[in-house]
Amino acid sequence: MKYKVHHFEIKMSEDQQKLEQFLNRLHGEVVSIVPNVKPIFRPMGATAKVDFLLIIEKLLN
Repeated sequence: MKYKVHHFEIKMSEDQQKLEQFLNRLHGEVVSIVPNVKPIFRPMGATAKVDFLLIIEKLLN
């Protein structure tokens, strides 16, 4: 089996359509989507932001 890892830059509030189109164009099977969560510290408290997604695709033979 062969796998391919895609790096997908994303802004969670804006890129839902862009992600949907990207996933529909893949030829293989999506095995996993791994978010890169970055902590953000602000005066009112800590929060987190997703910078990008790693999308793991299992390629068809």
